[in-house]
Amino acid sequence: MGFASVYITQKSQISAASLTYAAFFFALYLVAHVVARITVPNADPYLLPIAGLLTAIGLTEIYRLGPTSNAFKQGLWVVIGVVVFSLALLLLRRDYRKLENYKYLFGLGAIGLLFMPLLPGIGQSVNGSRLWIHAGGLQFQPGELGKLALIVFLAAYLREKREVLAQGRIKDWGPLLVIWGGAMLVLFATDDLGSALLYYGIFLAILYAATARVKFVAAFIGLFLVGSVAVYQGTPHVRERVVNWLDPWTTHKVYCALTGQMTLRQECSSYQEVQSLYSIAHGGYGGTGLGSGVFTTAQGHPLIPYLNTDFIYSAVAQEIGLVGASALLLIYMVFSLRGFRIALAANDGFSKLLAAGLTFGFALQTFVIVGGILRVIPLTGMTLPFVSYGGSSVIANFLVVAGLMLVSHRANSERGMA
Repeated sequence: MGFASVYITQKSQISAASLTYAAFFFALYLVAHVVARITVPNADPYLLPIAGLLTAIGLTEIYRLGPTSNAFKQGLWVVIGVVVFSLALLLLRRDYRKLENYKYLFGLGAIGLLFMPLLPGIGQSVNGSRLWIHAGGLQFQPGELGKLALIVFLAAYLREKREVLAQGRIKDWGPLLVIWGGAMLVLFATDDLGSALLYYGIFLAILYAATARVKFVAAFIGLFLVGSVAVYQGTPHVRERVVNWLDPWTTHKVYCALTGQMTLRQECSSYQEVQSLYSIAHGGYGGTGLGSGVFTTAQGHPLIPYLNTDFIYSAVAQEIGLVGASALLLIYMVFSLRGFRIALAANDGFSKLLAAGLTFGFALQTFVIVGGILRVIPLTGMTLPFVSYGGSSVIANFLVVAGLMLVSHRANSERGMA
Protein backbone atom coordinates (compact mmCIF):
# COMPACT_ATOMS: atom_id res chain seq x y z
CA MET A 1 0.00 0.00 0.00
CA GLY A 2 2.84 2.36 0.80
CA PHE A 3 4.60 1.73 -2.51
CA ALA A 4 1.31 2.05 -4.39
CA SER A 5 0.52 5.35 -2.67
CA VAL A 6 3.94 6.81 -3.48
CA TYR A 7 3.87 5.53 -7.06
CA ILE A 8 0.40 6.91 -7.75
CA THR A 9 1.34 10.29 -6.24
CA GLN A 10 4.57 10.59 -8.20
CA LYS A 11 3.51 9.05 -11.53
CA SER A 12 -0.20 9.93 -11.50
CA GLN A 13 -0.97 6.41 -12.66
CA ILE A 14 -1.57 2.95 -11.26
CA SER A 15 1.09 0.36 -12.00
CA ALA A 16 1.77 -3.26 -11.13
CA ALA A 17 5.32 -2.28 -10.14
CA SER A 18 4.26 -1.58 -6.56
CA LEU A 19 2.68 -5.05 -6.34
CA THR A 20 5.93 -6.56 -7.61
CA TYR A 21 7.92 -4.81 -4.89
CA ALA A 22 5.46 -5.91 -2.22
CA ALA A 23 5.47 -9.52 -3.45
CA PHE A 24 9.27 -9.70 -3.40
CA PHE A 25 9.39 -8.19 0.07
CA PHE A 26 6.78 -10.63 1.35
CA ALA A 27 8.65 -13.60 -0.17
CA LEU A 28 11.91 -12.44 1.44
CA TYR A 29 10.43 -12.37 4.91
CA LEU A 30 8.59 -15.61 4.31
CA VAL A 31 11.99 -17.23 3.75
CA ALA A 32 13.31 -15.61 6.95
CA HIS A 33 10.25 -16.89 8.82
CA VAL A 34 10.79 -20.45 7.54
CA VAL A 35 14.45 -20.36 8.61
CA ALA A 36 13.42 -19.10 12.06
CA ARG A 37 10.76 -21.81 12.43
CA ILE A 38 13.33 -24.49 11.57
CA THR A 39 16.19 -23.22 13.74
CA VAL A 40 14.47 -21.49 16.69
CA PRO A 41 10.83 -22.67 16.69
CA ASN A 42 10.25 -21.54 20.29
CA ALA A 43 11.57 -18.02 19.82
CA ASP A 44 9.53 -14.87 20.38
CA PRO A 45 7.12 -14.66 17.41
CA TYR A 46 6.87 -10.85 17.32
CA LEU A 47 10.45 -9.73 16.70
CA LEU A 48 10.80 -10.73 13.05
CA PRO A 49 7.42 -9.26 11.97
CA ILE A 50 8.30 -5.99 13.73
CA ALA A 51 11.63 -5.91 11.89
CA GLY A 52 9.79 -6.54 8.65
CA LEU A 53 7.33 -3.72 9.32
CA LEU A 54 10.09 -1.23 10.18
CA THR A 55 12.18 -2.11 7.13
CA ALA A 56 9.06 -1.80 4.96
CA ILE A 57 8.37 1.69 6.31
CA GLY A 58 11.99 2.69 5.76
CA LEU A 59 12.22 1.25 2.27
CA THR A 60 8.96 2.93 1.24
CA GLU A 61 10.14 6.33 2.49
CA ILE A 62 13.59 5.94 0.91
CA TYR A 63 11.92 5.06 -2.39
CA ARG A 64 9.72 8.12 -2.03
CA LEU A 65 12.64 10.45 -1.28
CA GLY A 66 14.64 9.22 -4.25
CA PRO A 67 16.66 8.64 -6.20
CA THR A 68 15.31 5.19 -7.06
CA SER A 69 18.84 3.77 -6.89
CA ASN A 70 18.90 4.41 -3.13
CA ALA A 71 15.78 2.28 -2.67
CA PHE A 72 17.36 -0.47 -4.76
CA LYS A 73 20.55 -0.36 -2.68
CA GLN A 74 18.58 -0.37 0.57
CA GLY A 75 16.53 -3.31 -0.67
CA LEU A 76 19.77 -5.13 -1.47
CA TRP A 77 21.06 -4.42 2.05
CA VAL A 78 17.80 -5.78 3.48
CA VAL A 79 18.34 -8.99 1.48
CA ILE A 80 21.92 -9.22 2.80
CA GLY A 81 20.61 -8.53 6.31
CA VAL A 82 18.11 -11.38 6.06
CA VAL A 83 20.89 -13.68 4.83
CA VAL A 84 23.12 -12.67 7.77
CA PHE A 85 20.16 -13.15 10.13
CA SER A 86 19.57 -16.64 8.75
CA LEU A 87 23.25 -17.59 8.95
CA ALA A 88 23.46 -16.40 12.56
CA LEU A 89 20.50 -18.61 13.51
CA LEU A 90 21.93 -21.61 11.63
CA LEU A 91 25.44 -21.27 13.09
CA LEU A 92 24.46 -20.51 16.69
CA ARG A 93 21.25 -22.50 17.06
CA ARG A 94 22.88 -25.26 19.12
CA ASP A 95 24.47 -23.03 21.75
CA TYR A 96 25.13 -19.32 21.23
CA ARG A 97 26.69 -19.20 24.70
CA LYS A 98 29.99 -20.40 23.26
CA LEU A 99 30.51 -16.74 22.29
CA GLU A 100 31.26 -16.16 25.97
CA ASN A 101 34.54 -18.06 25.59
CA TYR A 102 35.84 -15.38 23.21
CA LYS A 103 34.92 -12.35 25.28
CA TYR A 104 38.33 -10.69 25.16
CA LEU A 105 38.50 -11.09 21.39
CA PHE A 106 35.11 -9.39 21.17
CA GLY A 107 36.37 -6.64 23.46
CA LEU A 108 39.46 -6.00 21.36
CA GLY A 109 37.39 -6.26 18.20
CA ALA A 110 34.97 -3.64 19.51
CA ILE A 111 37.78 -1.18 20.21
CA GLY A 112 39.32 -1.83 16.81
CA LEU A 113 36.03 -1.31 14.99
CA LEU A 114 35.30 1.91 16.89
CA PHE A 115 38.62 3.45 15.95
CA MET A 116 38.78 2.12 12.39
CA PRO A 117 37.35 5.35 10.88
CA LEU A 118 40.44 7.17 12.16
CA LEU A 119 42.77 5.12 9.94
CA PRO A 120 44.30 7.13 7.09
CA GLY A 121 43.22 6.15 3.63
CA ILE A 122 39.95 4.42 4.54
CA GLY A 123 38.51 6.73 7.21
CA GLN A 124 35.94 9.24 6.03
CA SER A 125 34.33 12.26 7.69
CA VAL A 126 30.61 12.82 7.01
CA ASN A 127 28.77 15.86 8.34
CA GLY A 128 31.59 16.67 10.74
CA SER A 129 31.94 13.21 12.31
CA ARG A 130 34.46 10.50 11.46
CA LEU A 131 32.29 7.39 11.64
CA TRP A 132 32.72 5.86 8.19
CA ILE A 133 35.23 3.84 6.24
CA HIS A 134 35.25 3.40 2.49
CA ALA A 135 36.87 0.88 0.20
CA GLY A 136 36.23 1.37 -3.48
CA GLY A 137 32.54 2.07 -3.90
CA LEU A 138 31.59 0.52 -0.55
CA GLN A 139 30.92 2.78 2.43
CA PHE A 140 30.49 1.23 5.86
CA GLN A 141 30.06 2.32 9.47
CA PRO A 142 32.11 -0.16 11.55
CA GLY A 143 30.81 1.24 14.83
CA GLU A 144 27.50 -0.55 14.20
CA LEU A 145 29.23 -3.93 14.43
CA GLY A 146 31.52 -2.62 17.16
CA LYS A 147 28.45 -1.95 19.26
CA LEU A 148 27.43 -5.62 19.04
CA ALA A 149 30.94 -6.83 19.86
CA LEU A 150 30.96 -4.52 22.89
CA ILE A 151 27.65 -5.96 24.11
CA VAL A 152 28.94 -9.55 23.86
CA PHE A 153 32.12 -8.62 25.73
CA LEU A 154 30.30 -6.79 28.52
CA ALA A 155 27.71 -9.54 28.93
CA ALA A 156 30.40 -12.21 29.22
CA TYR A 157 32.78 -10.20 31.41
CA LEU A 158 30.18 -8.92 33.85
CA ARG A 159 28.56 -12.33 34.13
CA GLU A 160 31.93 -13.66 35.29
CA LYS A 161 33.02 -10.74 37.47
CA ARG A 162 29.82 -9.31 38.93
CA GLU A 163 30.32 -11.00 42.29
CA VAL A 164 33.86 -9.68 42.79
CA LEU A 165 33.30 -6.17 41.44
CA ALA A 166 31.88 -5.14 44.81
CA GLN A 167 35.31 -5.76 46.36
CA GLY A 168 36.71 -2.85 44.37
CA ARG A 169 39.89 -4.53 43.13
CA ILE A 170 41.55 -2.56 40.34
CA LYS A 171 42.29 -5.68 38.28
CA ASP A 172 38.57 -6.45 38.12
CA TRP A 173 37.52 -2.87 37.37
CA GLY A 174 40.37 -2.31 34.91
CA PRO A 175 38.57 -3.43 31.73
CA LEU A 176 35.52 -1.36 32.67
CA LEU A 177 37.66 1.72 33.20
CA VAL A 178 39.19 1.05 29.79
CA ILE A 179 35.65 1.16 28.37
CA TRP A 180 35.10 4.56 29.98
CA GLY A 181 38.36 5.85 28.56
CA GLY A 182 37.50 4.36 25.18
CA ALA A 183 34.14 6.13 25.10
CA MET A 184 35.84 9.43 25.84
CA LEU A 185 38.44 8.79 23.15
CA VAL A 186 35.73 7.93 20.63
CA LEU A 187 33.98 11.19 21.43
CA PHE A 188 37.18 13.22 21.18
CA ALA A 189 38.65 11.49 18.12
CA THR A 190 35.52 11.13 15.99
CA ASP A 191 33.79 14.36 17.08
CA ASP A 192 30.58 12.37 17.57
CA LEU A 193 28.57 12.84 20.75
CA GLY A 194 25.90 10.30 19.81
CA SER A 195 28.19 7.30 19.39
CA ALA A 196 29.92 7.94 22.70
CA LEU A 197 26.54 8.31 24.42
CA LEU A 198 25.29 5.08 22.83
CA TYR A 199 28.32 2.96 23.73
CA TYR A 200 28.50 4.36 27.23
CA GLY A 201 24.76 3.97 27.78
CA ILE A 202 24.98 0.30 26.80
CA PHE A 203 27.86 -0.14 29.23
CA LEU A 204 25.89 1.42 32.10
CA ALA A 205 22.76 -0.60 31.32
CA ILE A 206 24.59 -3.94 31.35
CA LEU A 207 26.55 -2.90 34.46
CA TYR A 208 23.32 -2.16 36.32
CA ALA A 209 21.66 -5.36 35.06
CA ALA A 210 24.65 -7.37 36.29
CA THR A 211 25.20 -5.75 39.70
CA ALA A 212 21.90 -3.96 40.56
CA ARG A 213 24.13 -1.31 42.18
CA VAL A 214 22.87 2.21 41.54
CA LYS A 215 26.03 3.68 43.05
CA PHE A 216 28.18 2.10 40.35
CA VAL A 217 26.01 3.60 37.64
CA ALA A 218 25.96 6.99 39.35
CA ALA A 219 29.76 6.98 39.65
CA PHE A 220 30.25 6.20 35.96
CA ILE A 221 27.66 8.80 34.96
CA GLY A 222 29.71 11.31 36.92
CA LEU A 223 32.86 10.23 35.08
CA PHE A 224 31.06 10.57 31.75
CA LEU A 225 29.84 14.07 32.61
CA VAL A 226 33.34 15.13 33.61
CA GLY A 227 34.76 13.75 30.38
CA SER A 228 31.96 15.32 28.33
CA VAL A 229 32.62 18.76 29.79
CA ALA A 230 36.31 18.39 28.98
CA VAL A 231 35.54 17.35 25.40
CA TYR A 232 32.99 20.17 25.09
CA GLN A 233 35.67 22.68 26.02
CA GLY A 234 38.26 21.22 23.66
CA THR A 235 36.21 20.12 20.63
CA PRO A 236 34.59 22.87 18.53
CA HIS A 237 32.29 20.45 16.67
CA VAL A 238 30.76 19.09 19.88
CA ARG A 239 30.45 22.59 21.30
CA GLU A 240 28.65 23.72 18.14
CA ARG A 241 26.16 20.84 18.44
CA VAL A 242 25.34 21.83 22.02
CA VAL A 243 24.93 25.51 21.09
CA ASN A 244 22.62 24.58 18.21
CA TRP A 245 20.58 22.43 20.56
CA LEU A 246 20.13 25.14 23.17
CA ASP A 247 19.58 28.05 20.79
CA PRO A 248 18.99 27.03 17.15
CA TRP A 249 17.34 30.36 16.23
CA THR A 250 18.99 33.77 16.48
CA THR A 251 17.61 37.21 15.72
CA HIS A 252 21.10 38.63 15.33
CA LYS A 253 23.76 37.48 12.91
CA VAL A 254 26.59 35.24 14.09
CA TYR A 255 29.78 34.05 12.41
CA CYS A 256 29.20 31.14 10.03
CA ALA A 257 32.24 28.89 9.68
CA LEU A 258 30.79 27.32 6.51
CA THR A 259 30.73 30.56 4.53
CA GLY A 260 33.05 32.78 6.53
CA GLN A 261 30.34 35.43 6.76
CA MET A 262 27.92 36.78 9.36
CA THR A 263 24.45 35.22 9.12
CA LEU A 264 21.58 33.92 11.24
CA ARG A 265 22.37 30.65 12.98
CA GLN A 266 19.29 28.94 11.49
CA GLU A 267 20.71 29.68 8.06
CA CYS A 268 24.08 28.13 8.87
CA SER A 269 25.11 25.71 11.63
CA SER A 270 21.59 24.87 12.90
CA TYR A 271 20.01 24.79 9.42
CA GLN A 272 19.34 21.04 9.51
CA GLU A 273 17.73 21.08 12.94
CA VAL A 274 15.46 24.00 12.12
CA GLN A 275 14.36 22.67 8.73
CA SER A 276 13.72 19.30 10.35
CA LEU A 277 11.40 20.86 12.93
CA TYR A 278 9.57 22.75 10.17
CA SER A 279 9.12 19.46 8.31
CA ILE A 280 7.58 17.75 11.34
CA ALA A 281 5.32 20.73 12.03
CA HIS A 282 4.14 20.76 8.40
CA GLY A 283 2.83 17.21 8.80
CA GLY A 284 0.35 18.20 11.50
CA TYR A 285 -1.78 15.47 13.05
CA GLY A 286 -2.65 13.39 10.01
CA GLY A 287 0.31 14.06 7.71
CA THR A 288 0.47 15.16 4.10
CA GLY A 289 0.22 11.60 2.80
CA LEU A 290 2.93 9.33 1.42
CA GLY A 291 4.51 10.95 -1.59
CA SER A 292 3.02 14.39 -0.87
CA GLY A 293 5.58 15.84 1.52
CA VAL A 294 7.70 18.88 0.65
CA PHE A 295 11.42 18.12 0.84
CA THR A 296 12.93 20.19 -1.98
CA THR A 297 13.00 23.84 -2.97
CA ALA A 298 11.43 25.20 -6.13
CA GLN A 299 14.82 24.75 -7.80
CA GLY A 300 14.95 21.07 -6.80
CA HIS A 301 17.55 21.40 -4.04
CA PRO A 302 17.00 19.36 -0.83
CA LEU A 303 15.58 21.33 2.08
CA ILE A 304 17.20 19.00 4.63
CA PRO A 305 20.66 17.52 3.93
CA TYR A 306 21.12 13.80 4.74
CA LEU A 307 17.34 13.38 4.83
CA ASN A 308 17.24 9.65 4.14
CA THR A 309 19.84 8.85 6.83
CA ASP A 310 20.07 11.15 9.86
CA PHE A 311 16.72 12.91 9.37
CA ILE A 312 14.41 10.29 7.91
CA TYR A 313 12.18 10.56 10.97
CA SER A 314 11.41 14.13 9.93
CA ALA A 315 10.31 12.94 6.50
CA VAL A 316 8.19 10.14 7.93
CA ALA A 317 6.61 12.47 10.50
CA GLN A 318 5.66 14.98 7.79
CA GLU A 319 4.00 12.42 5.54
CA ILE A 320 2.19 10.31 8.16
CA GLY A 321 1.73 13.06 10.76
CA LEU A 322 1.76 12.99 14.54
CA VAL A 323 -0.56 9.98 14.62
CA GLY A 324 1.65 7.92 12.30
CA ALA A 325 4.91 9.04 13.94
CA SER A 326 3.51 8.11 17.35
CA ALA A 327 2.54 4.70 15.98
CA LEU A 328 6.08 4.28 14.64
CA LEU A 329 7.54 5.03 18.08
CA LEU A 330 5.09 2.59 19.64
CA ILE A 331 6.43 -0.11 17.32
CA TYR A 332 9.91 0.54 18.69
CA MET A 333 8.51 0.40 22.21
CA VAL A 334 6.86 -2.98 21.54
CA PHE A 335 10.17 -4.32 20.23
CA SER A 336 11.94 -3.07 23.36
CA LEU A 337 9.25 -4.57 25.59
CA ARG A 338 9.63 -7.98 23.95
CA GLY A 339 13.41 -7.76 24.27
CA PHE A 340 13.34 -6.99 28.00
CA ARG A 341 10.82 -9.79 28.54
CA ILE A 342 13.26 -12.14 26.85
CA ALA A 343 16.01 -10.93 29.21
CA LEU A 344 13.78 -11.60 32.23
CA ALA A 345 12.87 -15.07 30.97
CA ALA A 346 16.49 -16.16 30.33
CA ASN A 347 17.82 -18.69 32.83
CA ASP A 348 21.56 -17.96 32.80
CA GLY A 349 23.49 -14.78 33.50
CA PHE A 350 25.14 -14.41 30.10
CA SER A 351 21.83 -14.77 28.24
CA LYS A 352 20.14 -12.24 30.51
CA LEU A 353 22.85 -9.66 30.07
CA LEU A 354 23.15 -10.30 26.33
CA ALA A 355 19.41 -9.83 25.76
CA ALA A 356 19.28 -6.76 28.01
CA GLY A 357 22.27 -5.20 26.25
CA LEU A 358 20.95 -5.85 22.75
CA THR A 359 17.53 -4.47 23.65
CA PHE A 360 18.81 -1.41 25.47
CA GLY A 361 21.22 -0.59 22.66
CA PHE A 362 18.37 -0.77 20.12
CA ALA A 363 16.09 1.39 22.29
CA LEU A 364 18.78 3.93 23.18
CA GLN A 365 19.83 4.39 19.56
CA THR A 366 16.20 5.11 18.66
CA PHE A 367 15.95 7.63 21.51
CA VAL A 368 19.23 9.34 20.63
CA ILE A 369 18.31 9.99 16.99
CA VAL A 370 14.65 10.89 17.57
CA GLY A 371 15.52 12.90 20.68
CA GLY A 372 18.12 14.85 18.72
CA ILE A 373 15.67 15.66 15.93
CA LEU A 374 13.03 16.79 18.45
CA ARG A 375 15.59 18.82 20.48
CA VAL A 376 15.30 16.66 23.59
CA ILE A 377 19.08 16.16 23.46
CA PRO A 378 21.83 17.56 21.18
CA LEU A 379 21.58 16.34 17.60
CA THR A 380 23.74 13.38 16.60
CA GLY A 381 24.46 11.76 13.27
CA MET A 382 22.95 8.32 13.87
CA THR A 383 20.56 6.09 11.97
CA LEU A 384 17.01 5.20 12.97
CA PRO A 385 17.09 1.37 13.30
CA PHE A 386 15.72 -0.46 10.24
CA VAL A 387 14.25 2.76 8.79
CA SER A 388 17.22 4.96 7.84
CA TYR A 389 19.22 4.39 4.69
CA GLY A 390 22.44 2.51 5.37
CA GLY A 391 23.70 -1.04 5.00
CA SER A 392 25.81 -1.30 8.15
CA SER A 393 22.87 -0.31 10.34
CA VAL A 394 20.52 -2.80 8.63
CA ILE A 395 22.93 -5.71 9.06
CA ALA A 396 23.69 -4.84 12.69
CA ASN A 397 20.00 -4.64 13.57
CA PHE A 398 19.23 -7.97 11.92
CA LEU A 399 21.96 -9.46 14.13
CA VAL A 400 20.21 -7.89 17.14
CA VAL A 401 16.98 -9.66 16.13
CA ALA A 402 18.85 -12.94 15.64
CA GLY A 403 20.51 -12.67 19.06
CA LEU A 404 17.24 -11.98 20.86
CA MET A 405 15.51 -14.85 19.07
CA LEU A 406 18.31 -17.25 20.01
CA VAL A 407 18.04 -16.27 23.69
CA SER A 408 14.24 -16.44 23.56
CA HIS A 409 14.26 -19.90 21.97
CA ARG A 410 16.57 -21.29 24.62
CA ALA A 411 14.61 -19.76 27.49
CA ASN A 412 11.25 -21.00 26.19
CA SER A 413 12.63 -24.47 25.40
CA GLU A 414 14.06 -24.88 28.90
CA ARG A 415 10.80 -23.65 30.41
CA GLY A 416 8.88 -26.21 28.33
CA MET A 417 11.16 -29.05 29.44
CA ALA A 418 10.80 -27.96 33.08
